[in-house]
Amino acid sequence: MKTAVVTGGARGIGEAVCERLCRDGYSVTVNWFHSEEKAASLVKRLTESGFDAFAVKADVSNSADADMLISAAVKRNGRLDVLVNNAGVAVRSFFDETTDEQWRRVTDTNLTGAFNCARAASKQMLRQKNGRIINISSMWGQTGASCEVAYSASKAGVIGLTKALAKELAPSGITVNCVCPGVIDTDMMASFSREDRCLIADDIPLGRFGSPDDIANAVAFFADERSSFVTGQILGVNGGSVI
Repeated sequence: MKTAVVTGGARGIGEAVCERLCRDGYSVTVNWFHSEEKAASLVKRLTESGFDAFAVKADVSNSADADMLISAAVKRNGRLDVLVNNAGVAVRSFFDETTDEQWRRVTDTNLTGAFNCARAASKQMLRQKNGRIINISSMWGQTGASCEVAYSASKAGVIGLTKALAKELAPSGITVNCVCPGVIDTDMMASFSREDRCLIADDIPLGRFGSPDDIANAVAFFADERSSFVTGQILGVNGGSVI
């Protein structure tokens, strides 16, 4: 059975990715750090539907935790075919009011977390001479966002990580690609009023928010053998917001 690890897999985009990869025949390791109940509920739902999934608590910003996460998946399944670096946090604040703690929390999770997990996973994938690393960035990593400097910088770093790592790992049969979501209808949008949501949607050429499944579909493509000659690519899934 093919195997996958999804960081931040308990909710939102991560949850949709876990469900899609299970439907595609993967044994999925659902990583969580703060969302224990959601992770347990997701794994229960997946296993009751006949899929193979289990949850592992790990703080991906900590390299020892990232190593443990990958080791747990490999120990259980014997190999690792796909890593999806999805774990992320965001902070909205004026740049001059962004604290050191906020900067560290965002960059440690979004960028260092992806680095930690990719480094741990690549060691197994190099032994296999095969693997897929799929990073989740953001359209704000491509364009930058006012009042989200830390988030934008960290997600831009993920794009740079993707391109450099793709070049380094390609000779070993490992592909590295990146999905850049636009505005996706997850609980991160819950703080916006109905009026603000309508205004945001009006600015999207396709006239609607994306769904977590839209991102899961892109991840599934990069995980599939049909993308075996695709590496170092940045795929925007944003309804036309960035062209």
